[in-house]
Amino acid sequence: MLRLLLFALVLQTYFHKVIAQADMEKLFQTQLIMAEDGSTVQFPEGKFQLSNTLWLDGKKNITLRGAGQGKTTLSFLNQKQGAEGIKITNAQNIVIEQLTVEDAKGDLIKTQQVKGLDIRDVTAQWTGEPKASNGSYALYPVQCSLVRIERCTAIGASDAGIYVGQSDSVWVTDCVAKWNVAGVEIENTTNAWVWKNKAYDNTGGILVFDLPDLPKKSGGNVFVYDNLITRNNYRNFAPPGNIVGKVPPGTGVMILATNGVEVYHNKIWDNKTASTAIVSYYITETPIKDKDYIPYPSRIYIHDNLYSMGKRKPTWKHQLGFILWWKFGKKVPHILYDGIQNPDWLDADGELKPGYEICIQNNENGTFANIRVDKLGLLKGKISKNKRPYDCRF
Repeated sequence: MLRLLLFALVLQTYFHKVIAQADMEKLFQTQLIMAEDGSTVQFPEGKFQLSNTLWLDGKKNITLRGAGQGKTTLSFLNQKQGAEGIKITNAQNIVIEQLTVEDAKGDLIKTQQVKGLDIRDVTAQWTGEPKASNGSYALYPVQCSLVRIERCTAIGASDAGIYVGQSDSVWVTDCVAKWNVAGVEIENTTNAWVWKNKAYDNTGGILVFDLPDLPKKSGGNVFVYDNLITRNNYRNFAPPGNIVGKVPPGTGVMILATNGVEVYHNKIWDNKTASTAIVSYYITETPIKDKDYIPYPSRIYIHDNLYSMGKRKPTWKHQLGFILWWKFGKKVPHILYDGIQNPDWLDADGELKPGYEICIQNNENGTFANIRVDKLGLLKGKISKNKRPYDCRF
């Protein structure tokens, strides 16, 4: 009899909890639907299991606020509908703060076509060991403007922990990105400042890319400074076909086919394959179908960074890594340029014309090599360690 009473009590508690969770989910979504412009939606302290995306659309001047990182947790571990955890679209002046979002099927927090976005004091993570079935992006503003991401933590993304794409006027600061394929990625985005962040234990630390086949064709005017970018040697667990699947483990900073990037005053330590790589899209060996796309990097300035001393061991599980191991062993130069150039940008002496320069100056322990590969990723000549052609600034 006592066992039956205990079982009934446990069963009653379980169903009460399930009903309470369902009631809270309904309350949260109703609050988002009914929120008037200028209002605050408050998520209480506790861990809430949600089965559907929380979606806010067409609102202005809304704050979504929890009780604190780790105090308010929205878990989508058993998500049944939707892909994102929190999705915000067609909005203005949105603040998301003081909460944790976990284990969505797709992206944890996605914002699209939002003008004026602050994400601060937020943890976005997939729990457990990082794996390809995790969603692509933890924090994912796309086609947004006036974006601020501050004091956030991103963990476990199968693409990028903090990803800002096709956006304008962005800053990412005081954040931590770890155990992602890419820690921070700025893609086809203009006017971005990435500073005072910690990117460690990712496959690649900080990536600045321009990619083809996107509505916004190019980015630029990106500044990466005062960051700690270290030990980004984690295995690449991106699903097959993802462009970040091309990033070799052991990449600190990678600049791919974009224009106007300055990387300075960073500590770039103990990234075993490529501390800093400046590359053309051709290095990916992926066909280009976008006729308006420019696949070459230009106006890149790498200066006054601090690189680690000592031996490194490039990955053998990637073509670029294998080339580096073959050519340099454990003495891979810290700053690597693939040497793939647009012939239209060269002067009569074969040097890049003004406005297209690759400039490298004043980096402590900042050894350099132009690995001189062709558009097929094959060595086309003797590797050059001569920095003189790159001793410039803009």
